[in-house]
Amino acid sequence: MDDNRKYWESSNENISIETRKILNEYLLSLKLANKAEATITKYHWILERFFNECPIPLKILTDEDVLQWLNDFSVDKKPKTIDLILSCLSSFFNFCLAEDYLENMVIKKRWRPKIPQSLPRYLSEQDYALVKLAAERLSLRNRALILFLFSSGCRRSEVSNLNLQDVDIERRTAVVKGKGKKIRHVQFSEECAIVLNEYLKTRSSVETDALFINRQGLRLLPKGIYEIISRFGKKIGIPLHPHCFRHTFATNMLARGANLEFIADEMGHANLNTTRIYARIPTEDMMLAYQNKMG
Repeated sequence: MDDNRKYWESSNENISIETRKILNEYLLSLKLANKAEATITKYHWILERFFNECPIPLKILTDEDVLQWLNDFSVDKKPKTIDLILSCLSSFFNFCLAEDYLENMVIKKRWRPKIPQSLPRYLSEQDYALVKLAAERLSLRNRALILFLFSSGCRRSEVSNLNLQDVDIERRTAVVKGKGKKIRHVQFSEECAIVLNEYLKTRSSVETDALFINRQGLRLLPKGIYEIISRFGKKIGIPLHPHCFRHTFATNMLARGANLEFIADEMGHANLNTTRIYARIPTEDMMLAYQNKMG
């Protein structure tokens, strides 16, 4: 990403100067809080759309104005989209309250749609074995990438950002920069270390080079990682995406007896409730234990 591009700054001239000033203060606060660029960009777009379509000055904005806009916006929109919009608006209006730009909250909790919490998609033991077997026919880079995703539980953006100096192959550990630029140490499997070592022998490199590079010798970006995994999945007939590997890592850890706190640390979850969803997944080991006891 180009850090010189001020993605956190609105220059939309359809929004009044006063409102745009407050909007930019809010977006800058997200940047200073180390929120992900994707999150800030998304909130930027939502708020610009809101103020374009609801140009009422903040000082006289009411909950009825916001609800009217929300009802118009929500036509043919999915509950998750509406929930995201409300999360963004709530965050912004809470900022305005704290900074005395608003006197009253103009969002109501009852407006939130009820969204059933879906379970993460992970690979069954059979699909996990098939993917690993099929990966043996891939290039060293792609096989090392898949094994690293499987055994570390990292996000694709975290893997993309890794440099050679961040990885200790002998100890099978890596220093990862996660969401909010938080640093954590992850581990990876012995099999991954062996393949990763073989892959690195095929290229000349210095410590500041990216761990995984593309054909042009440049850093393999998150989009590239997604495309590699997706194409591989289509080739073997199993729908795959990088986050599926992360979910599989978590369920495998849980099935082997790891507690939620340990899994949360390994995956870089700031909130333990994010990890708790994996406890709802009936892994094959759990189902086998049930069948042995209950018949």
